Amino acid sequence: MIAGVSRKGLVSVVIAALAVTCATVALAGGEVVSSPFGKLSDGRETRVWRLRGEGGLTLDVTDYGGRLVRAYAPDRYGNMADVTTGFNTAAEYEKYKMSMGTLIGRFGNRINDGKFSIDGKEYQLEVNECRPPRHSNIHGGPMGWDTKIWKVSPFADGSVVGLSLHCVSEDGDMGFPGKVECTVKYSVFPDNRWRIDYEATTDKPTVLNLTHHTYWNLAGEASGDMLGQEIQIFADRFTKTDDKLIPVSHEPVKGTGFDFTELRRLDAHAEWMKAQDWLRCTGNWYDHNFVLRGRCGEFKKAVFMKDPVSGRTLEIWTTEPCLQMYCAQDASAALPAKTPGRRLCKCCGLALETQHAPDSPNHAPSDDWPTTVLRPGETFRSTTEYRFGVAK
Repeated sequence: MIAGVSRKGLVSVVIAALAVTCATVALAGGEVVSSPFGKLSDGRETRVWRLRGEGGLTLDVTDYGGRLVRAYAPDRYGNMADVTTGFNTAAEYEKYKMSMGTLIGRFGNRINDGKFSIDGKEYQLEVNECRPPRHSNIHGGPMGWDTKIWKVSPFADGSVVGLSLHCVSEDGDMGFPGKVECTVKYSVFPDNRWRIDYEATTDKPTVLNLTHHTYWNLAGEASGDMLGQEIQIFADRFTKTDDKLIPVSHEPVKGTGFDFTELRRLDAHAEWMKAQDWLRCTGNWYDHNFVLRGRCGEFKKAVFMKDPVSGRTLEIWTTEPCLQMYCAQDASAALPAKTPGRRLCKCCGLALETQHAPDSPNHAPSDDWPTTVLRPGETFRSTTEYRFGVAK
């Protein structure tokens, strides 16, 4: 401790120093590192922050879209590996897209034809999914929150280290009404938990559906496809879609290829999926919403995932009512990996997006379709937690 400087004051000094230089600083809960992450095509400079928890979990986060660039977790032998898919520079994220590791806003997933109404007034959003027959606003539009430079402030709270990320989305951004201010907190705990706390307000009625789009591969990034990894989803229903990937109905998972109520290989239902004509729009694979057990706002287990080879496990807990599973079937060897000399491949990672259901603004609010409308005077709050472990 510096003489005459309180712990809170010391953290403030550390934050100021990190904002302008590359440095490693030990805090009570672990370490925080900040360094340059490259320049975007419009000249904006980006940075990346490393959070190292006391338990070993290490995250690299960039202010460009709030992306999780890397997450190092131990296997059953204590070996650390990056268990996320992504790229090494901001320029690559800008070029290759695929929402790799990013914060998603204002609205995660799809809004049909980019249209919705609030209080009888219709709004037209930017349509950025135009691959026929798809015609949707997806993930907030072509200049969604994944393209923003978020204001980042590191913090320490006892044994926890983290980042507070802040952005402002002006009235009319991508066609959405209302000025929205959003703060997202990333916290790393000593027991290898990563928690995301979302909070947002608006000055006009709007719609909001925030999520995180990390692609997980518990065997390690660039290790090949992850079809042999196992997953359990705590959901008894999934959302059937039309060929535009717009919801038709919530259906029971029992007797379908969407039944992951018990721990199964990701490809356990591959033959069933191939036989479904209505799934041709997704390459007869997964890009679908699951309706989680429990109420919206209740903190509950959504996913358990395991890599049998490394022994790494991941639990996802959330207050959100739903979860979108997408298996990166659109990825290919055209995409570089973070590991030098390696390329990505089809199904190289698994996106598990905690969320409200797709196209919710075009469904009457109900227990099945919790509202995504946010009004002045209200505060949107949501929490999702990622718990890393090792199978016994």
